[in-house]
Amino acid sequence: MTFVTRFAPSPTGYLHLGHAYAALTASRLAQEHGGRFVLRIEDIDTTRCKPVFETAIYDDLSWLGLEWEMPVRRQSDHFEDYTAALQSLITRELVYRCFKTRKDIAEDIARAPHGSGADVYRGPDMPMSAEEEAERLARGEIFAWRLSLARCRDTLGADYERLTFRDDGKGPQGETGDIRARPDRLGDVILGRKDVGTSYHLAVTHDDALQGITHVVRGVDLFEATHLHRLLQALMNWPAPIYHHHKLLTDARGKRFAKRDKAVTLRALRESGMTPGDVFNRIGMARHTS
Repeated sequence: MTFVTRFAPSPTGYLHLGHAYAALTASRLAQEHGGRFVLRIEDIDTTRCKPVFETAIYDDLSWLGLEWEMPVRRQSDHFEDYTAALQSLITRELVYRCFKTRKDIAEDIARAPHGSGADVYRGPDMPMSAEEEAERLARGEIFAWRLSLARCRDTLGADYERLTFRDDGKGPQGETGDIRARPDRLGDVILGRKDVGTSYHLAVTHDDALQGITHVVRGVDLFEATHLHRLLQALMNWPAPIYHHHKLLTDARGKRFAKRDKAVTLRALRESGMTPGDVFNRIGMARHTS
């Protein structure tokens, strides 16, 4: 089986040193295993994603010496794929319409019994009646499609409790190897909205399967999402890749790099006279000469 990694940034700002570390880590793992490196543009947030930032992604990665397969998949060109995946879940009654606002959700969580671990939304106590749902739809109320963990348990049966994923990197507590997937930690997450037919979780797992990604290389900040992604893969009969969660780069104060920190964007560093070699040294990676 061919070893396939990917780097999948969102064009909501300029890439920074942390992005450079993530992209180079994924690319080098593919090289070391004689595999393929894929670049994907995750731009389903059509409000925040901008063409200027997408162009900068190509420029920055090329400046670092990275090469990737063409064509590049842009998620905004494939909303129909994610709509079809969501429709499959709707048909199987694995998702439900949720009309609650963020304020409603926060209040529900606050009312949960102390010590219940209900720091995320775990669904309504009772399902909404068909009559009420029809009335709210007729009024044009905004809703989100939420994944029902209760229905997922019923559908997968004992397999729900046996879900695992493999991590060749390390989680936030040093987790590695075969790890029990615990999607309950994320609650009934949103997989789509009335106006946007997908979410990060659904789009990313769909595309990893479609593009044959065998090793998902990404920051440890996405470790918790992996619990949910493994569940979606099981529900949709998508292959489960091996994960490699890596450390996040931080500044001298221990604060993780962010796009809003313009001083550490690759664009700013390049314009200041830094070379790719300087960047490699700053993120603690030796530059390949071949």
